[in-house]
Amino acid sequence: MPIIQAVDRALRILDLFDEHRTELKITEISRRTGLHKSTVHSLLKTLQAHGYIDQNADSGKYRLGLKLVERGNLVLHSLDIRTVARGHLLDLSRKTGLTVHLVILDGKEGVYIDKVEGTSGIVMYSRIGRRVPIHSSAVGKVLVAFQSEEGIRNILDGYEFVPHTPNTITDERTYRVELEKVRSLGYAIDNQENEPGVQCVAVPVRDHLGQVAAAISMSSPIAGIQEERLESMILLLKQTAEKISRKLGYGIHHQNPV
Repeated sequence: MPIIQAVDRALRILDLFDEHRTELKITEISRRTGLHKSTVHSLLKTLQAHGYIDQNADSGKYRLGLKLVERGNLVLHSLDIRTVARGHLLDLSRKTGLTVHLVILDGKEGVYIDKVEGTSGIVMYSRIGRRVPIHSSAVGKVLVAFQSEEGIRNILDGYEFVPHTPNTITDERTYRVELEKVRSLGYAIDNQENEPGVQCVAVPVRDHLGQVAAAISMSSPIAGIQEERLESMILLLKQTAEKISRKLGYGIHHQNPV
């Protein structure tokens, strides 16, 4: 398998830091990696620009950046949620015959971290690890809607509302109205906004702090959803999300509804 040299070098630099060497001079990094100081400097500045390396303003030494904490927590948190949620997702899919997803927010996109295929025969383009737009998916709307105003502003800053179907929301104003609706109802609907012929419903999953940690959704062919069935899907999703949230430590003393 081919190794990309620049990536390999950057990762070698990150691996130099541990509990004994929390800060290093550029000369130390150069010596330990066997790389020229100019090469090390370029790699450090690139890593610093992305938040993976920080520099002590007083000593000039380099240290690991907070982005690594963020990514590490994301991975651990995702694995915990996936483990806790798995049985409930399977049960929900068995009850409904529909495809069920578990999605987390990563930057300005959602990421599928689990999926249970339904028996409805519908072909879904989703897969574990694949990213999903926040503006055209029910899970994306849920993950954004319950963020703080500052969080929403950061997510939408420079965001491109790419149309995927004729039903896709393509501007921030309309999207914000949709987010208000999601917060009010406690669920989101993707009405053929991401894939033609497919309707998805999603609800939030909350952690021990009451924050939205993930979203779960069910997908169905649009032709198979009447109003009564849609209401049933929403109820089952909310019940499942509540069970998962409870296992994540979400208690009855929290004021935010699941």
